[in-house]
Amino acid sequence: MRLALLMSIVVTALLSEDGGAAAAATLVGSRSLDLPFALTAAVAGLWIGDVAIYALARRFGRGLLDRGWTRRLVGASAFARAEAWVTSQGAGALFLSRFVPGTRLPSYIAAGLARMTFSRFALTTALSAAVWSAAVIAFGRSIAAVLPGVPRWLVAAALMILVVGGAGVWQRFGTRMIRRISIFLSKLRRWEFWPAWLFYAPVPFMCAWLGLKYRGLSLPTIANPAQRNGGIVGESKIEILRELGRIAPEHVAEAYLVSPGSLPERTRRIRELVESGVLRFPFVMKPDTAQRGEGFRKISSLQQALGYVIEVAAPVTAQSYAEGPCEAGIFYYRYPGEPRGRILAITDKVFPVVVGDGRSTIRELIEADSRARLIAGTYLRRLGSSADRVLPEGDSLRLVEAGNHCQGCIFRDGLRLYSEALRARIDEISQGLPGFFIGRYDVRYTSEEDLRAGRFTIIELNGSASEATSIYDERNSLLSAYRTLYRQWELVYAIGAANRSLGQRPASLRDVWRDWRQYQAQAAFYPMAD
Repeated sequence: MRLALLMSIVVTALLSEDGGAAAAATLVGSRSLDLPFALTAAVAGLWIGDVAIYALARRFGRGLLDRGWTRRLVGASAFARAEAWVTSQGAGALFLSRFVPGTRLPSYIAAGLARMTFSRFALTTALSAAVWSAAVIAFGRSIAAVLPGVPRWLVAAALMILVVGGAGVWQRFGTRMIRRISIFLSKLRRWEFWPAWLFYAPVPFMCAWLGLKYRGLSLPTIANPAQRNGGIVGESKIEILRELGRIAPEHVAEAYLVSPGSLPERTRRIRELVESGVLRFPFVMKPDTAQRGEGFRKISSLQQALGYVIEVAAPVTAQSYAEGPCEAGIFYYRYPGEPRGRILAITDKVFPVVVGDGRSTIRELIEADSRARLIAGTYLRRLGSSADRVLPEGDSLRLVEAGNHCQGCIFRDGLRLYSEALRARIDEISQGLPGFFIGRYDVRYTSEEDLRAGRFTIIELNGSASEATSIYDERNSLLSAYRTLYRQWELVYAIGAANRSLGQRPASLRDVWRDWRQYQAQAAFYPMAD
């Protein structure tokens, strides 16, 4: 009889580690088995299952992951994370996987594929099985102790239901919760992913101090007198691009305005631009007033273009697509009256991709990437249902088209791209723009040699509210980022003060606030950026 009970625990543990421990707790609680025997059987059942998984992975290698049942049980993203975890942390990761839902199976497979020694694997998993089983049995006995009037067999049965049922719920929801906590902690350590309200919290204090220093809080609104509010908010992209096209047409991606009006007028305008050959697919459409890449779309068909003007009632800029394939942000400034401008910073923009393995969905590839998983929500919302498509082996998918950090583009410090020829060309263009003194050029270029030689295509020019976005390089410290931000805003205020001395009159804070509210009302209806 005792042997049959022991075997039932072993078999139950092989089928479900939670069920085996709960079965042992049930039999101990009902006094059908002594604690040492029940604990030994529970540990043996768990350990035999662990070794079987390890042995299969070690013997049959990565081909095991091509099996349908393995893919369903493990998932490519879970395996990728487990393999990295076990490889870097070894036995410690293996031990902890017993207690973290969703990581045990992929971790054991990873241990086998990594050819961890059998003795190390066996000792680690035996110890974790003993700790787990002892904890479940002790929990059951403690419950029975505080309920003296209830039959022990009833307490033990309820415990079994609680452990098995609770494990199922935890398996479904706990893994998701742990993943969210892990992502939250990772973002906390990597300030480039902080929410805007947190990262920019010191900026109002910087501006308040600079406003006192230069005697005018609204001086940024005349840092670039030719732009509405100096480029803080409300400036027209098409007006800036037209002026750039007049000065340096060879350096500017052609752009055209789709004015607000009736829908038939707007659709007719789009048809004219496409059918006349002025715009060729693909091209770009974006709101004429927008920030941080909001509403940016790469258009590949007339149907997409018509759908865009139906969705966006505000003025729209349609612009030729600059192939690049490289993109940079060049932050430029010049004091009024000075003969020579300078480059404060260059941002090298990296467009993240995932590469297919023929097994994993795009969603799984994103979640397996150590960086992409931190902003997976941004990518997955953009991808929609296509995120569940399996990407063929070797195929790459670009996760973002807009060169904006908040849209998922990766920013690196690109000062290595600086050259005197580049500075001189940017300075020449800037000095040809009446009333422009500080801002960021977003440019596309073919190669680093071309950019250093001053060969590039301007896709946008942002005013005094633009940033030296190289601060978002993950290699920078938070303190260095704030130093650059302060330097940038001090330049804006100093240039604004110089323009005031030349007779320019700053906009009132009330007017800026009104324009900001108007922009926010429009932006609420902008589509998701590509």
